[in-house]
Amino acid sequence: MSLVSIIIPTFNRSKLLKRALESIYKQSYSEYEIIVIDDGSTDKTAEMISALFADVNYIYQSNSGVSAARNKGLEQAKGEWLAFLDSDDEWLPQKLEKQLDELKSMAEYKICHTEELWMRNGIRVNQMKKHKKAGGWIFPQCLPLCAMSPSSILINQSVFDDIGDFDAQLPACEDYDLWLRITAKYPVLYIEEPQIIKYGGHEDQLSKKYWGMDRFRIQALQKIISANYLTEDYRLLAIAMLQKKCSIFQQGAFKRGKADEAQHYQQIAEQFLSV
Repeated sequence: MSLVSIIIPTFNRSKLLKRALESIYKQSYSEYEIIVIDDGSTDKTAEMISALFADVNYIYQSNSGVSAARNKGLEQAKGEWLAFLDSDDEWLPQKLEKQLDELKSMAEYKICHTEELWMRNGIRVNQMKKHKKAGGWIFPQCLPLCAMSPSSILINQSVFDDIGDFDAQLPACEDYDLWLRITAKYPVLYIEEPQIIKYGGHEDQLSKKYWGMDRFRIQALQKIISANYLTEDYRLLAIAMLQKKCSIFQQGAFKRGKADEAQHYQQIAEQFLSV
């Protein structure tokens, strides 16, 4: 059996974290290690883990953001396979087993994600069409928005050795940035049956903390276009998406009377016109 390293970043979510951890202990697959990176919590997270989950590898660090927390977990991981679980999400019991079985039968894949159930304020909600999941060479589907959920991912350690870890300079959309780098070089295995529950609606979600999340997606697109390892088709698609997102921000800045901001996004778009 392959060891799976499960990395959970958390910040002041002791009650939600308890639910996430319990969902791991209910897994039908048992060969795993759990690494919780506490990103500077001031609540009872440490006490809760000590009392209820003593076998968890608990690491406390000063508040540095979710990317730095996940990267710290990657440094500690011993497993051949790596899984991430956001502290406000929950796994269904056969999540790891189903993914590993599929990956074993399709050895050409090194990354797998799954369908998900969405809950908001205790009510099941349907995903919008733009959030539809897919498998295979999904780089084009990853360009508009984050097309995979960190909590659903199972990924071979060798992929991180190849493409690097999370970008700690991005305060949000760090997963979008990583998926672009991965899907530019690797096909993705997709399990259509939901294996995670994603919970939304709480106040500390990054999407509520930061306005204009596409600001960070624009940065990620700049990076991957400049990295010069995209195929020609992928490069042109990435440039088109960058220009589209810059145009939207430019128009919004003009409406708010922010001429300098509008010029900034115009310059980014123009930088890649002749690339």
